[in-house]
Amino acid sequence: MVATPVKNIITLEKFLALPETKPASEYIDGKIVQKPMPQGKHSVIQTKLLIFINSLLLESKIAIALSELRCTFGGRSIVPDVVVLKNENIPKDDDGEVANVVTTAPDWTIEILSPDQSTTKVIKNILHCLDRGTEVSWLIDPAEKMILAYQPDKQVQVVDLLEAELIVPEFARSIKLTAGDVFGWLKVG
Repeated sequence: MVATPVKNIITLEKFLALPETKPASEYIDGKIVQKPMPQGKHSVIQTKLLIFINSLLLESKIAIALSELRCTFGGRSIVPDVVVLKNENIPKDDDGEVANVVTTAPDWTIEILSPDQSTTKVIKNILHCLDRGTEVSWLIDPAEKMILAYQPDKQVQVVDLLEAELIVPEFARSIKLTAGDVFGWLKVG
């Protein structure tokens, strides 16, 4: 099943006032689009990425990787599978704690394609992020064992060789990860 617009709305503000859905809904081009429910491969890769990235960046107080964080900026409200925010870009509330609302583009986004998900819709969200300050975005396709790495004003890097090292943002240069590492996580137990 392809994610399709389920309801037209007038404004982003009205969308944000609606209750959250499971799986999450996104506001794209004046429409509400519900993301597909994550399945096994998607969930394993997402979980392992969060653990791996946070073991290097969170512990050294460089950045934090968060799962399915709503980000509302540039007229869209999207929920990437993994959002990485540099420490200086983590929104804070009046108490100095992490704010509930993110109104800027993440520093790094990672999307994991689900079997019935629209690739073009995900790419449009990636390009939206890159146009507004995201340094690197990955689109991971578990079925094809391929990762597309996007950077502003550069050609997309297609990583389909398992030994190829993945492009990461400058702030995350301590991360050394290959496509083989990512897809190797699918062999659990």
